[in-house]
Amino acid sequence: MLHRSHIYGVMGEFSSPEELIHAVEKVREAGYRRVNAYSPFPVEGLSEALGLKRNMVPLICLIGGLTGGLGGFFFQYWVAVIAYPLNIAGRPLNSWPAFIPVTFELTILGAALSAVLGMLALNKLPQPHHPVFNVPRFTHASSDRFFVCIEAKDPKFHIAESARLLQELHAHHITEVSDD
Repeated sequence: MLHRSHIYGVMGEFSSPEELIHAVEKVREAGYRRVNAYSPFPVEGLSEALGLKRNMVPLICLIGGLTGGLGGFFFQYWVAVIAYPLNIAGRPLNSWPAFIPVTFELTILGAALSAVLGMLALNKLPQPHHPVFNVPRFTHASSDRFFVCIEAKDPKFHIAESARLLQELHAHHITEVSDD
């Protein structure tokens, strides 16, 4: 493992989604695990090629929805039964059908907020600057080019060997990505 501390990784540029997926598969077959791909549009099969796992957003959303719903219900119960009980015409203090609209709304609110905040946290956003933005040709990633970046944090990373692998995969441009 030879890498300099100011190096984020090595990036290769490709011209088609098929080349991108092929390159990612070959890089992963070579033993690299800290690999990222950049594309101007979603590429089917890229997540599988990168070896990405299912994310936790659905579970976070479920927990947020349950927390919001239960919190709303039990807050209303606490107010109506414990903190400020009102005996109106002999009706029971725990009149749960009246609690349904607030419980429903807080379930939706809790699920929506936790989904958005969970997605932002898991994606490490906001991230106003990323080292790949230091590569001048990376501006094409939003229009017509596809990029593969092998990160220097990868245990197998060696700058010359990583660049050679990308060259063997017929990358159009191979760039050292600075971490500055």
